[in-house]
Amino acid sequence: MTDVVIVEAVRTPIGRRNGGLSTVHPADLLATVLRELVDRAGIDPTEVGQVVTGCVSQVGEQSFNIGRTAWLTAGLPLTTPATTVDTQCGSSQQATNLATSLIASGVVDVAVACGVELMSRVPIGSNSSKKLGLGVPIPKTYFGRYEFTSQFEGAERIADKWGITRADTDEFGLLSQQRAATAWAEGRFDSQVMPVDAPDVDEEGNPTGTTHRVERDEGLRETSLEALANLKPVARENGVHTAGNSSQISDGASAVLMMTAEKARALGLRPRAKVVDTCLVGVDPVLMLTGPIDATQRLLERTGMSIDDIDLFEINEAFASVVLAWQREVGADLERTNPNGGAIALGHPLGCTGTFLMTKAVHELERADLSTALISMCCGGGLGTGTIIERV
Repeated sequence: MTDVVIVEAVRTPIGRRNGGLSTVHPADLLATVLRELVDRAGIDPTEVGQVVTGCVSQVGEQSFNIGRTAWLTAGLPLTTPATTVDTQCGSSQQATNLATSLIASGVVDVAVACGVELMSRVPIGSNSSKKLGLGVPIPKTYFGRYEFTSQFEGAERIADKWGITRADTDEFGLLSQQRAATAWAEGRFDSQVMPVDAPDVDEEGNPTGTTHRVERDEGLRETSLEALANLKPVARENGVHTAGNSSQISDGASAVLMMTAEKARALGLRPRAKVVDTCLVGVDPVLMLTGPIDATQRLLERTGMSIDDIDLFEINEAFASVVLAWQREVGADLERTNPNGGAIALGHPLGCTGTFLMTKAVHELERADLSTALISMCCGGGLGTGTIIERV
């Protein structure tokens, strides 16, 4: 079997809604990351056989195969093809898994997996909005088979099923903020984050000709259990999820450079991690967000590994109940799960998040001198992405 390795991984800071990155065109933001990825690796970009990009709301500025547009905008070779995929929240993790398959199957020797989402500029759900006059994505015939629920309701039903309380979700929300603050204070993100010079705009949104630099994740907040307890639930009147224990609307881009181990040796590049296995699973579309449970179980079964063989987990914090139910079901150690905070504190720029989590995992394995990491995300429509990587 061909060993697929990761040789570089980089991300922008994650911008808050209408924050420092909101003035950047999504293709420009992804272009800066792609250029940085190539420069950091020191690779001739003509070596890249394909670019696979994750993006969820593919409309307006994020339409027209944004991965291809960004690659060309970065001044990178026009001969390199690109495709953009939508696996909902797991889009760029699935981009990573697809890139792995392309390399392992011998289609290409080198690939880039990446993702982008500027939710400030292209709000979630924009591509299915009734305002477009193009109809709705769910046909009436669907409802005879499945109840159609929102992700908010799915998260609440997960909390019901696994006995997760408001106190549980608030404690987890606070933990995410505390861990992210510690990570920044200790410089844990320094090796993975690239600063972005974003244009300043006037009141009409027109560029002024000056820029401002975004260097840090903008979602971190000073909070406490008392403050979190005072927040209003977002789904049900007596629900357990609030803005303080759910993922944030965010802006960001990230990218991972992958290739065969043989190609890395030939190019004189140092592999950072090896992809052990990948998966995409389908789960109940009503509960919707239980995908990390099934993905974890699938990966452990396929690899013969146990949960205790994994040193680090990056499980997307779409809602606190998603991670807590996953932990209770698979028996993972929360101390090893999202040790530098997750989407509750850092943000969840949809199509960017998969390669963002991959980037976090690669750099944390090195920083903490760990061996293996499992990355998983829940996805709208009832899907789960999964990847195990091993430091080399």
